[in-house]
Amino acid sequence: MHVFVTGGTGTIGSAVVAELLGNGHTVLALARSDGSAQTLERAGAEVLRGDLADLDALRSGAARADGVISLAFGRNYGSADALAQAMAEEGAALDALGRELLGSDRPIVTVSGTPWVPGRASTEADPLPTDGPVGGRGRSVTALLDLAEQGLRSSAVRMPRTVHNEGRGGFAGILVDAARRTGVAGYPGDGTQRWPAVHALDAAALFRLALESAPPGTSWHAVDDEGDAVRDIAAVIGRRLGLPVEQVPQEDFGPFGPIFAMDQPASSAHTREALGWKPRHPRLLEDLENVGA
Repeated sequence: MHVFVTGGTGTIGSAVVAELLGNGHTVLALARSDGSAQTLERAGAEVLRGDLADLDALRSGAARADGVISLAFGRNYGSADALAQAMAEEGAALDALGRELLGSDRPIVTVSGTPWVPGRASTEADPLPTDGPVGGRGRSVTALLDLAEQGLRSSAVRMPRTVHNEGRGGFAGILVDAARRTGVAGYPGDGTQRWPAVHALDAAALFRLALESAPPGTSWHAVDDEGDAVRDIAAVIGRRLGLPVEQVPQEDFGPFGPIFAMDQPASSAHTREALGWKPRHPRLLEDLENVGA
C-alpha cells in the first residue's frame, strides 16, 4: 500500500514511517521544512512539501495514495488560545483528507487521546469529549469517523497521555523537561492520579494494523500501561536526575494543568483481541530509566 503520512517526523510519526516501510508499504510524507524533508528521505519515504494548513497539498497527497495516516498537529500550543487554534487547523485538515477519500474504500487513520471516564478505565466504546480543553479534537475526530456513513473507511487510534521512546515524549516527557528547567521533579495534584502510556514503536504497529484491517468508523486504544501513578513517574525522574520530588501547582503546566491533575486510566483489551495487537517494548517506568543516561 502507498500511504500518505502527515506528521511523519515526530515521536509517533517517525516510528509509524519506519513501521510501514518495514512491513512492505511505501510512504509519501508531508514535510514543512528542509530538515523534515531530509529526515524523511533518509528514512526511505517520498516527500511532499507543505504543512497542515495547506489543504490543497493534503488533498494532493491523499489523491496519490492508497491510504492515509494523519498525525500532524500544530507545534505552538503553549496557551489555551494557541491550543484551540491548533485543534481548529487539525479539524480542517481531517475534513479535507476525509472528503478526498470518500467513496474510494481507501482507509484513513487519525489520532486522538484516550477519553477520561470517572471511576474506571476508559474503553474503545467510550466517546471522546467534545467540550473542555481538548473538545475541539474530539469533535474533529468524531466528524471523521461519522463519515463512515458516507463510505469513508475511517478509524482512529487513541493515544495515552505518554507515548515514550528512550525516556522521551508525552506527558512524562513534559515532566522531565520541567524538572530540568526548575530543579524539581514536580507533579500536579496529590500524585495518585494515573496516566496510561505506550512505547512509540508499539503504537506504530497499531497504526499499521488499523490501516490494514480496521472496520470503518472504529476507535482503538494504543495503551500498554493502563495507568501509572504520576507520583511514581515523578519519583523515577527525580532519582534519574538527582532532584527532589515535590507536588507543584497544576497551573505550572499551563493549559495542560487541569488535564495533568485528572485520574485517567485506559484499557486496550478490545484492541488487543480484535486486531491482534501485542505490545512488546519497555513500559513507561522502565523506559524512564533512560532519563539522564
